[in-house]
Amino acid sequence: MKKYAYIGSIGAMGVITTEFGVIGILPQIAKYYSISIDKAGILLSAFALVIALTGPFMTLLTSGFDRKKIMLLSIFIFLISGIVSSLSPPFWLLVFVRLLPAFLQPVYIATALSVAISKGNKSNENELMSIVFSGITIAMVTTVPLATYFASIFTWEVSFLIQAIVSFIAICFIYFGLPNLPVKEKKSYGSQIKILQQPIFLVSTAVNFFMITAWFSTYSYFAEYLNKAKNMDDTMVSYMFFVFGILGVLSNFLAGKLMNKSIYKTILFFLTGTVIIPILLYYSGTTILITVFIIGLWGFMYSPSFFNASTYMISSAPNAIEFANSLATSFGNLGVSIGTVTGGYVIANYGVAYTPWLTFGFGSIAIILIGVRKWMEVKSSLYHLSETTN
Repeated sequence: MKKYAYIGSIGAMGVITTEFGVIGILPQIAKYYSISIDKAGILLSAFALVIALTGPFMTLLTSGFDRKKIMLLSIFIFLISGIVSSLSPPFWLLVFVRLLPAFLQPVYIATALSVAISKGNKSNENELMSIVFSGITIAMVTTVPLATYFASIFTWEVSFLIQAIVSFIAICFIYFGLPNLPVKEKKSYGSQIKILQQPIFLVSTAVNFFMITAWFSTYSYFAEYLNKAKNMDDTMVSYMFFVFGILGVLSNFLAGKLMNKSIYKTILFFLTGTVIIPILLYYSGTTILITVFIIGLWGFMYSPSFFNASTYMISSAPNAIEFANSLATSFGNLGVSIGTVTGGYVIANYGVAYTPWLTFGFGSIAIILIGVRKWMEVKSSLYHLSETTN
């Protein structure tokens, strides 16, 4: 049944609109509060850091509660955050209310994925998961650029108001569309934590971290990069978000199909973007048509990254899907945080034009680690084969 997956994707739209909707308005926020762009980036990096540090623990703590209620509570906190943020509070308070929903973001994603695949077949689990994650890319092509566009016309506060509206819509769909979903059999904490002893899972976690770090060392400052390195105004930046997101929706759909055929080839294909895009961005100049093409390719290669990372990690821990996904979300957001911080450091010391080289470096590490996991899997299968033969 795909209904649960689509409802989960709507909630994911609310989650991602709140987390990443701030990217397009960071320059405006920096100007309003008279702070540097790297300090304004705290609104993204701190959000992601909270997810990284608390995600697995919050997921374990809430794993025994009714899944519908957990999803409603999570999105309700996002709603409150959007409303308060739209009132242009002092910067410290803006940071604080941004942090509150971060505690439940990985809980929502993990729960929505669990609910989506609970009514499906084993053969189409990846497709159902991709539907939930499509909420991320749909947000990139609709609500995130829309929030950026209205902020360019009116004020940055409107962006947070749109985030609140999306969260409210998600609450309605979850409340009226899902039945109560009590957990019938709660897995022990020990059985789930055991996956941390598996070397292949740990390498998969490192791939996730470096892949997301690679993308967000540049993407966190998407608006700033296009403003300064490509000479685009705020309205044009909002159009670039649309281009970025449209190609992202297509690639997320494609990734869901490809994952059913080969997880290894799919993640490796999309990871090549972390090497190709930086080279194209750095040497392309400011010609508008070339820039639009590169932005579209960037969106295509980047957009399935969270889905790819989660699927890649879960494939090495199929018996602890929720906990594995919460770790994927946490380490992915640790990547968001570290990528944002390192990108901010490069901007402050060298200039925004050099941030793509961070993407190149971190992405190269992720590609090497994929090779390491493949080698470990081959070595493990040969060992088990010899044990069976003997």
